[in-house]
Amino acid sequence: MPQATNRGRYLVGGLIFAGFVALVQVYFGWAYLLAPWATLPPKALLMAILLVFASYWVRAMRLYDYFKPEMRGAFKVCFKLMLQHNLLNNLLPMRTGEISFPVLMARYFTIPVARSVPVLVWFRLLDLHVLLLLGLLIAGDLWLPRASLPILLLMWMSVPYFALIMGERGANFLSARLHNRLAKLLHAGLTGLPPNPLALWRAWVWGLVNWLAKLGAFAWIMLLFIDVPARAAWLGVIAGDLTSVLPIHGIAGAGTYEAGVVAGLLPFNIAAAEALKAAVNVHLFLLGSTLIGGAISLMLPRTQKASA
Repeated sequence: MPQATNRGRYLVGGLIFAGFVALVQVYFGWAYLLAPWATLPPKALLMAILLVFASYWVRAMRLYDYFKPEMRGAFKVCFKLMLQHNLLNNLLPMRTGEISFPVLMARYFTIPVARSVPVLVWFRLLDLHVLLLLGLLIAGDLWLPRASLPILLLMWMSVPYFALIMGERGANFLSARLHNRLAKLLHAGLTGLPPNPLALWRAWVWGLVNWLAKLGAFAWIMLLFIDVPARAAWLGVIAGDLTSVLPIHGIAGAGTYEAGVVAGLLPFNIAAAEALKAAVNVHLFLLGSTLIGGAISLMLPRTQKASA
C-alpha cells in the first residue's frame, strides 16, 4: 500500500511538472523567461550564491547544536547530511524528500527514527513560525491595522514558548483525543521539543538567521529580474517557500513554487508575465544552488573522527 501511494505521488508530481513546462512554453516561451540570465551581473550572482551557502551552514549548525551529544566533533558530516537532505527535499515531489532525513541520520550518526523524525517535525514547525513572522513583519500593514500589529507579533512570538510548556502533556492530549493528520503532525512536533527554553530559542534563532540569509538571497535575485519594491520581492519569495507545506506539488516544486511567488506579488499590481518571469528564474536559482550543494556534499567525508 505505501508503495502504491508513493507511485501515485510521483505520478501527480510528474503531471504537475509536465503541465507547468508546457504551459510556460505555450503562453510565454522559455526563451523569453530565461533571456535575462545573459545580462545578469556575475558578481551579484556570486554574492547571492554565497549568501545561500551561508544559510546552508546556519541550517547545519542548528542541526549540529540540537544533536550535539551524538554529532560532537563531526560537523563536516552534519553539513554533508544537510546538503543531501536539502537536495532530495527540493527535487523530489510531494515532500517525499523529507523521508531522507531519518535515513541519513541513521546512516551517518546511527540516530534512530524515533528520535530524528520528531525533531525534523519540530524544525519544520519552527520554520513555518519564522516564515509567517517575517511575512507579518514585511506585509502585515497591507491587510491589518497598524495598531494591531504589535499585539499580533507578541502573541505569535509566544507560540513556541507555550508549545514548550505544553510539552509531553500536550502531545498526550492530542494523541488521546484527535486523530487527524494535523494532530499527528503537532504530536510529533511536541515530542521533538528541546529540553529547555534556552535550547528552544537557540534553535529558533538559528532558524531565523537561516531564513533571513536564504530569503535575502532570493529577494536579491528577484530584484535583478524585475523592477519591484524590495518589500514585494521579500513577500514573493516568502510566499514561494510557503508552498512547500502544501500536500501537492510537482517535481522540484515546479509550478507550485511559481504560483506562490506570483501570488505574493499580486498585491503590488505586477503584470502576470513579469511576475512569472521573476518566479521561474528565482526558482532556477534555488535549484541551481541546491545542485551545487549536492555536488559539494559528495566531497565531504562520511565519517569524521570525534574530538576528545
